Amino acid sequence: MSQSVNPDAPLLSRSMLAVIVAQFFSAFGDNALLFATLALLKSQFYPDWSQPILQMLFVATYILLAPFVGQMADSFAKGRVMMFANSLKLLGALVICFGFNPFLGYTLVGVGAAAYSPAKYGILTEITSGARLVKANGLMESSTIAAILLGSVAGGVLADWHLLAALVVCALTYALAVVANLFIPRLQPARPGQSWHAGVMLRSFIASAQLLWRNGETRFSLLGTSLFWGAGVTLRFLLVLWVPVALGITDNKTPTTLNAMVAIGIVIGAGAAAKLVTLQTVRRCMPAGVLIGVMVVLFSLQHSLLNAYLLLMLIGALGGFFVVPLNALLQERGKDTVGSGNAIAVQNLGENSAMLLMLGLYTVAIKLGAPAVATGVSFGALFAMAIAVLWWRTRR
Repeated sequence: MSQSVNPDAPLLSRSMLAVIVAQFFSAFGDNALLFATLALLKSQFYPDWSQPILQMLFVATYILLAPFVGQMADSFAKGRVMMFANSLKLLGALVICFGFNPFLGYTLVGVGAAAYSPAKYGILTEITSGARLVKANGLMESSTIAAILLGSVAGGVLADWHLLAALVVCALTYALAVVANLFIPRLQPARPGQSWHAGVMLRSFIASAQLLWRNGETRFSLLGTSLFWGAGVTLRFLLVLWVPVALGITDNKTPTTLNAMVAIGIVIGAGAAAKLVTLQTVRRCMPAGVLIGVMVVLFSLQHSLLNAYLLLMLIGALGGFFVVPLNALLQERGKDTVGSGNAIAVQNLGENSAMLLMLGLYTVAIKLGAPAVATGVSFGALFAMAIAVLWWRTRR
């Protein structure tokens, strides 16, 4: 039976806390499993260029399922959609645990993640509203980043200690996420009764995407978040190759702790955005986007572990300040036009298409023998220029 939630309730309501806890466990599992699976590939002597292929399969599920997962999030209670999606992630982790093809298992986790994303962000507009929406996004990103921080470190450290133990911990974490989803109230579906015919769903999704991309504000949000997350996932894999070359360290733990510094920075940046940026002043975040690329260039030239930690934390802080307001803007405008679930699904299509493109270029560069440091410098410079162009166009 559906329950009602007062969107004007205090930010840290029972409903919000349930969503944040469920998100923490789900994101923890995602990040721990990535590094544990990368360690598994290394132990089974897969080539270096196969590592980004793992993430590309994960990303491809978002793109292929984008026309359908938004409607699913809007047609059912979003908390139950999140529980179903986390169950799929648990199944994928078990596939890897029991020694089946890791690419197959991680792709199944990607299917769960694709279904999960529109529901987890869309539910924020149903349990809060107005000025609190940016703050709610800050809480969601902080929960996610804390999970990235702890999950990435746990995945790398446990994989160095015992690979199977690391994979089992990932599966148990997804099980905890499923349990946490039970405490999210069963809310009224946002848009029940829509057609489930594949052709109708595809046409509806295309119409939603066209509406959002034609609107100046939502197009600005879609482009900004797509560039950010495409760059973020590429940087994660670049670190795996950059650490042995620039720092001379070959363990699994160091790349994960460096990723954790980015996570800490994003928490700081998300908090700053919640205090300093509103839906009316979203464009304040654009200078931070340009500076991300500049900092990546400086980071790529480092040979000191301490400097690498500090610069990655700064990159994370700039990233949190940049992306949180853009997410809130899209959710608010999307809710009033195509539905929050559909808006996030369109966003996922853009973000994951950017990820797939950037990972593809990165994979080709590595396969052709491009040095890790030069790849990092080029990547940072291109990102800074792309955000600068977007900023210039929005000012026009």
